[in-house]
Amino acid sequence: MPIIKANGIDLAYEVSGGAGATPIVLVMGLGMPLVFWPDAVVDGLVKAGYRVVRLDNRDCGLSQRMVEEVHVPIASAMARSILGMEVHAPYTLADMAGDVAGVLDALAITRAHVVGTSLGGMIAQVLAARRPKRVASLVSIMSGSGNPYVSMARPRALSAILHRPERPDDVASVTDHLVHVMGVIGSRGYPPDAKALRSLCERAARRGYDTHGIARQMLAMLASGDRRAELEKIRVPTLVIHGADDPLIPKSAGREVARIVPGAKLLEFDGMGHDLPAPLIPEIVTAIASHCR
Repeated sequence: MPIIKANGIDLAYEVSGGAGATPIVLVMGLGMPLVFWPDAVVDGLVKAGYRVVRLDNRDCGLSQRMVEEVHVPIASAMARSILGMEVHAPYTLADMAGDVAGVLDALAITRAHVVGTSLGGMIAQVLAARRPKRVASLVSIMSGSGNPYVSMARPRALSAILHRPERPDDVASVTDHLVHVMGVIGSRGYPPDAKALRSLCERAARRGYDTHGIARQMLAMLASGDRRAELEKIRVPTLVIHGADDPLIPKSAGREVARIVPGAKLLEFDGMGHDLPAPLIPEIVTAIASHCR
């Protein structure tokens, strides 16, 4: 996988599709490398005529790790965020949005459609709000505004993502952990094929799963606080996609984003949790491609 210097750090990326096709950037969520995007999403967008750019966010996959240690317990940082208190972090969502812009610069892409899922949706929102000339359109999937009062996770879902693998340096252990997490936060209405899920989780584990990096990414989200005022500034065409049965970032969070961003459209799927279930991917890809056109 190629690596480029972007925003002052080394970022791994992958490009699929023709060089002359319209660029679309896919930004993955908390701790997950670019290979966690289902092949059906990438292939579907390429077939729809797009040049698909994916990146490993900083602190995950093959991208550069930040060296600053996390001294604040995540639970304490979450409490401070809920209370509207300052949260200290090595970097913020704005820095991660700068990484995406840096990848576009390195690839000589002036403007692209930007699709983000979960934490990646938040990064995409910040990019659209702060660098609107770089964003042709925005698709925010199973994401939120940073308002804690509409985005409270169910206890079991929160516990799942806060737990670490039994052996973080062992691929099999990390794979087992990710399979368990997706079993908790995934789509109850669309149970995944066990073999396919394990394969997806294993390739993420092999590419690079970093528990310290996940903590720093989570702090970046918490330190960025409530971003509702920033969402109001977004002026690019926006599509919000959310699962009606998401246990990690509830549908109220997605509805709020769609309500706040001027002119945003909401596409909600019954039975969908905090994942991209295979049976829904064709409709999701069609919706993204139609929106970007």
